[in-house]
Amino acid sequence: MSEQVRAARDVDGLRSTLNTLSERRQTHPPVARWESRYRYAVITADVLTVALVVIAVGAVMSMRHTAFGPLSLALLDILTVVLVVGSLAINRVWTPTVLGQGAEEFRRLGRGLFGAVVALGLGALAVDIPGARLWIFVVVPAIALVAFPMRYLLRRPLHRGRSEGRFLLSVLAAGNLDTVEDLILRTKRVAHLGWRVDAICTIDGRGRSGTDVDGVPVVGQLRELAEHVRRGGYRIVAVTPDAYWTPRRLQQLAWALEGSGAEMVVSPGLMEVAGPRLHMSAVLGMPLLRVSEPALSGFRRLVKEVVDRVGAFVLLVLLAPLMFAVAAFVMIDSRGPVFYRQKRVGKTGVPFTIIKFRTMVTNADALRARLASVDEGNGVLFKMKKDPRITKVGTFLRRYSIDELPQLFNVLAGSMSLVGPRPPLPEETAKYSSDVRRRLLVKPGLTGLWQVSGRSDLSWEESIRLDLRYVEDWSLALDLVIMWKTFRAVFGGQGAY
Repeated sequence: MSEQVRAARDVDGLRSTLNTLSERRQTHPPVARWESRYRYAVITADVLTVALVVIAVGAVMSMRHTAFGPLSLALLDILTVVLVVGSLAINRVWTPTVLGQGAEEFRRLGRGLFGAVVALGLGALAVDIPGARLWIFVVVPAIALVAFPMRYLLRRPLHRGRSEGRFLLSVLAAGNLDTVEDLILRTKRVAHLGWRVDAICTIDGRGRSGTDVDGVPVVGQLRELAEHVRRGGYRIVAVTPDAYWTPRRLQQLAWALEGSGAEMVVSPGLMEVAGPRLHMSAVLGMPLLRVSEPALSGFRRLVKEVVDRVGAFVLLVLLAPLMFAVAAFVMIDSRGPVFYRQKRVGKTGVPFTIIKFRTMVTNADALRARLASVDEGNGVLFKMKKDPRITKVGTFLRRYSIDELPQLFNVLAGSMSLVGPRPPLPEETAKYSSDVRRRLLVKPGLTGLWQVSGRSDLSWEESIRLDLRYVEDWSLALDLVIMWKTFRAVFGGQGAY
């Protein structure tokens, strides 16, 4: 009799589980049409880029090199397209969570193309196609030259739509009031990442004013989170730090959200540490978040040094005609030297002399004391949107950051980098606290996160936050993204005065 009862209970339990799974499938929110379209657009663009570049490069090389016969060229075309597309798929370059967001998308694309080089090299050795080595080191870089700009162009309408309130992912934030409010402010500040906090759950179901936090409604308590997710159809559940979140409760929440279609995102509390420094691993059955030290030395830093010196030399050669023309205009516009030299503080606090095109009258430093009462700066730096000391030519040079070009000589000499924190004045560093001094662990840059995030419009606190974020999360991919965005920020002329 007991066995029959046990069997009946097992059947009831199985039915209950199946019913729960059925309910979860029914409450699964549909993927937005724009998400599917954007992902298919990226995949189509990548595959077409690979195919067209392979065909074009193959046609050119077959005309210049007799080693590429019709049969060998056809084999190389097919092998290259299959291996490159396969490498991109293996490196998950089309994962929806990274598309259109930060440097990770470009980092994965770079890994995928590098993997294709390795795979093509091994394939060439196996098949022994004449001229294959030359092919490998031409076709993959050509694909990269097209694929990276294509990804950027696809991002533009997506980010524009997000800034207008479209193409956003609905987020339910759950945590204490301070961390939730910080998340709301960050999502508003960087709307192009596509998160919009639509609801909040707190420990007691209350906000600062009783019903909301910064205009976002509080819909319930933390223990009711899974129920609200299923009812509201949110795409992301952002779990922020709170004493309520024990490992057991987080595990139960993850189980409860299975099949809901919501992505669970847990903040580790390290708000300014991200990207390549965070690694998840399992030790003794425990999930551990490893935080590696900032990449302040080693091979990657050596690569950065080489890129800085070579990049500065190439840019100086290419921009030499422009710089000679600017020098002439500065001399004609006002009396005084062409260049302005100023003491700045570099890596580890070592002072150096920065070089710029002169944009002010020669006695500008002496006149600064008279303008102290109308300072519009960020509390530490002196700034005025209509500074009377700036010359006519200087106004144009500052707007488009042309006055910064001579700093390429600083980069070539090794005192600066192409990308890094803003080079501070000695009087600034004298006021630094111990944590702010971390920005001196790396070389200052000709451009940086401060340049592409508002320039002179930034507050002092925001400038420091961006500089410290760069020091903590530096990577070659981040440098490439910053340099790419610098051109847009400079040509737009926003935040420069």
